[in-house]
Amino acid sequence: MIAPTRIGMAMEDFIRAFDEAPFELIDGERIARTLPVAEHGEITKALYRLLLSYEEHYKSILVLSELPFILEDTPDWVKGSRVPDIMVFEASRIATYRAEMPDYAHKPLVVVPDLCIEIISQNDSYIDVEDKVNRYLEDGVQMVWVVNPRQQSVTQHHTDGHIERLTGDDELKGGDLMPEFAIKVKALFEA
Repeated sequence: MIAPTRIGMAMEDFIRAFDEAPFELIDGERIARTLPVAEHGEITKALYRLLLSYEEHYKSILVLSELPFILEDTPDWVKGSRVPDIMVFEASRIATYRAEMPDYAHKPLVVVPDLCIEIISQNDSYIDVEDKVNRYLEDGVQMVWVVNPRQQSVTQHHTDGHIERLTGDDELKGGDLMPEFAIKVKALFEA
């Protein structure tokens, strides 16, 4: 009997390889992270500042940017990894994670975010973005925001399948995770 092939890699190998060149690990394949353009960076900065301000005021979330979160098969075996542009965690979930994982600071996050934010770059294909959103939701992410600079829109995807496209004066809201968060979509794209 042939043993099934194990998908993924040892945590130690993942950390070493990621340090050499950032990537996502999807179905056993390394997907290189592409270099974002200036527009991407400016929108990331604007959203990050807004979310960081919310974090500092309400203390109910933790906001991180450009870090991998991983999915483990067994302890110290990475079966998959994702690198959202921005991710948001409910603060008490992170506190529990840190308490249960004393060495958390020395490896990628082994906890799924509550919110992932993807900012579409010029080189992103629609199919790749849609696939990424679906994977986030399958991983257990509660909400995904896809920011489209070209269309000046934000599309919210929820675990219940609800999808909402927002533009202009529509308000982007934080849902149950960030009940007091609201900003007009057009504000994200004002230079």
